[in-house]
Amino acid sequence: MWKPWAVLAVACAVGAADIAASMQEMIAKNEVPGAVTVVANREGITHLAATGHADAAKSRPLTKDSIFWIASMTKPITAVAVMMLQDEGKLSIEDPLEKYIPEFKGNGVTLRHMLTHTSGMGEATPAELASAKTLADMVPIYAKKPAGFTPGAQWRYCQSGINMLGRVVEVVSKMPLDQFMAKRIFKPLGMKDTTFYLTAKQMKRMVTPAAKGETGLADAPIGLLAGKPATSRDRFPAANGGLFSTGPDYARFARMMLRGGELDGKRYLTKASCDLMTTIQTGDLKAGFIPGHGWGLGVGVVREPQAQTALNKPGTFGHGGAFGTQAWIDPQSGVALILMVQRANFRNSDDSPVRLAFTQAALGGK
Repeated sequence: MWKPWAVLAVACAVGAADIAASMQEMIAKNEVPGAVTVVANREGITHLAATGHADAAKSRPLTKDSIFWIASMTKPITAVAVMMLQDEGKLSIEDPLEKYIPEFKGNGVTLRHMLTHTSGMGEATPAELASAKTLADMVPIYAKKPAGFTPGAQWRYCQSGINMLGRVVEVVSKMPLDQFMAKRIFKPLGMKDTTFYLTAKQMKRMVTPAAKGETGLADAPIGLLAGKPATSRDRFPAANGGLFSTGPDYARFARMMLRGGELDGKRYLTKASCDLMTTIQTGDLKAGFIPGHGWGLGVGVVREPQAQTALNKPGTFGHGGAFGTQAWIDPQSGVALILMVQRANFRNSDDSPVRLAFTQAALGGK
């Protein structure tokens, strides 16, 4: 008797074997010490595996709930926070920034410009970033920076715009950004290990970043922390890249987005807002870190699949992080891919060989 569940089980096993082999190859080539890989669909997680180690010395094995600094994969979550407030009628992305932060009076930047990286806002220096304890502390620093171009004229990846969106969320919600995200996103979604500030208990599962050198991999610092431990609250909740998370946690967020803003019967975004976020909003502007991309609101969007995205359908959306983490969601195929690695010096984390190997193994490109 034909048993469709048995066929599905065999297919999943083959895919898991391909993913494991591809990650073992990347570890053998010293691309990363280890990786947590996740494949999910609208109904749940179909693959979750931890391969390799949590440090360059290979003294600690990775686990499925190992905690990674996800860096710019924070940005889509910040965008969701903004869109939640728009859904509630508390702001509009067409509003000027100065409506919420008067120090930016006359700069012509809207929240939409900031969400699409078309604001032209200037950036802070590492020393300025390290000196700030709150997002409010960053306001005068960013406000004095000269604009790089007229808002909307071009796409330029912009940390200041995303951080000030975090400050807008604070002003409108009357809550610190970390508390807003915990209350409105992480706790209801069940993202129990996603936070700007780790606990001492969570630190035991934190992955130590590595950097690749001529002789192999060595430990590397997280610049965001400016020498402080990840438990330290003596730093602002960086809306542009301050979160730590796990593969299963981020899969919860990805599945919510894949389902049009809803998960497990709870709605986080209207479908209209989710659709707006995840469709190209930058017109014909050249956008993204690899060819064939446009930009939505807080996420990159595949316009023309090629190279790294050759196996993705047009409309696949997501974001990567500075240390190689990746999450890309394909609504047409109904699949989300989450890659958790922690390497400091990829030439381009969106174009890393680890991402390509995982995507090919997960989507059958071998």
